[in-house]
Amino acid sequence: MTTVDSKETEGRQKEDSNKLTVYAPTVEDKDKLYGNIKHDAVNHPSHYTRGKIEVIDFIEDQQLPYHLGNVIKYIARAGYKGDKLEDLKKARWYLDRYINEVMGNGTL
Repeated sequence: MTTVDSKETEGRQKEDSNKLTVYAPTVEDKDKLYGNIKHDAVNHPSHYTRGKIEVIDFIEDQQLPYHLGNVIKYIARAGYKGDKLEDLKKARWYLDRYINEVMGNGTL
């Protein structure tokens, strides 16, 4: 078995000792094929950027407290990051905790 160094083959063809043609596409090749896809998992995760505004922008604009912000966050991303039911249960957990605080039964 021959190991091919991706730096050595990036963007061009190379024949190994078994005469197998190997091709490793460049970033430019991938952009041409798939379009210039930008994914920023830290600053603008796709599960929070659907629609016209990001979830965090709405939460900050409305000056929502932590627990209600999390309710909005988990509802907005439900089904787009991980398990939908799990996100809805998380939203409910934060909402129940906030309701208990409003009723005077919480520990916030």
